[in-house]
Amino acid sequence: MNPEDFEKFLKDFMAGQGGDAAELAKAAGLPDDPKLIAKMVEQLQAALGGQDNADGSVNWKLATDQAKGIAREGAQGVSEDARKAIRDALAIGTLWLDQATAMPGLNNEPKLLTRELWVADAMPLFEALSSPVANRMSEALAQNLRDNAPEELSSILGNASGLMRSAGGALFAMQLGQALGKLSAEVISGGDIGLPIFQDQRVALVPQNLAAFIQGLEIESDQAYIYLGTREMAHTRLFKHSKWLRDSIVGQIANYASGIKIDNDRINEIAEDFSATNPDELKKALQTGAFIAPRSEDQQHALDRIETMLALIEGWVDVVTEEATKLLPKSNALAEAVRRRRATGGPAEQTFGTIVGLELRPRRLREAAEMWRRIGAAVGSERRDSLWDHPDLLPREEDILDASALIEKLGSNGAQGDDLDQALRDLLGD
Repeated sequence: MNPEDFEKFLKDFMAGQGGDAAELAKAAGLPDDPKLIAKMVEQLQAALGGQDNADGSVNWKLATDQAKGIAREGAQGVSEDARKAIRDALAIGTLWLDQATAMPGLNNEPKLLTRELWVADAMPLFEALSSPVANRMSEALAQNLRDNAPEELSSILGNASGLMRSAGGALFAMQLGQALGKLSAEVISGGDIGLPIFQDQRVALVPQNLAAFIQGLEIESDQAYIYLGTREMAHTRLFKHSKWLRDSIVGQIANYASGIKIDNDRINEIAEDFSATNPDELKKALQTGAFIAPRSEDQQHALDRIETMLALIEGWVDVVTEEATKLLPKSNALAEAVRRRRATGGPAEQTFGTIVGLELRPRRLREAAEMWRRIGAAVGSERRDSLWDHPDLLPREEDILDASALIEKLGSNGAQGDDLDQALRDLLGD
């Protein structure tokens, strides 16, 4: 961008005159929608003015408003027919699930979400996951601008580090809001991204998206509702039973994200080539996470641990859902549809891969599912599920690759079961 143009842009925004918002929208990866751009201008002026994030942190309200605005496009309410179909399906799924796992069900009512409500409920989770890298990104952009600003801009930049962090945080927020808005049209349940959106566990479904997914399957809708509802309930039961699990995996991801480094050389390359009339390079960098530096060895180990945990979770859910729905004629076809949806790049991968630099696609999901099948066949579902009672009892990566040693350790007789129970009591201090 020409220094004179950039100076004019900053002066216009700080004077409340807007600047070339259409070009900024393109750079941020936003659609060329006059109403959306007008709203963006209003929100960005507020951010630059320090009204919403005077400390330079990411403007989460801006991200939420952006996502909700996109979620409302083409959104539908929840019809009574959908409510009844889902209620009936969950009633059947509950009975079947009780036979597949001893983990208790939930006492609260399932929550049926519109796309906009999903955004509101999911935002706290996404904020917790993306805050470390978001704040690091906005600070890096601010530092880069201070270090490389043309001399003729020094009079207006001065020591306005807070202003620059606010601008970087606002741009990150708009990009995250854009991603979550699109995500709201794809997710079908509260656990669809691999993690539950609620701190207090409850079943949640997005009926509009659920119906759209079912429509493309050419499978009877009542069977699809039962299968997908049972899967969501299995996921929810797991996190309710293992109360430590959600905070543990969220903490692992946040710790991973806090160690992400920003590639300042890449920022410099983009800045040198940037043109307001051709913002595609910056847009591509924002959308692909090109500003994130390659992982360190420690980062890769942390990522491996996260992927192992996610594979254990998803593999267990797959196996328990499979057992619970074995009387459903189209259960295999529905399971394959879920696998295809995951393999082609699910909503979690699309969001985190571009925004946070973290893909939530567990590589060893099939192996983890097979491990849980073998354990259940050898020692029963109750002993299998007791491995979720404490993090130190969970299978390790080597167990996923070969469960023989773990199965031998667990054993199938009462004596070894007593040893496991005693080990658990020792861990819990009982």
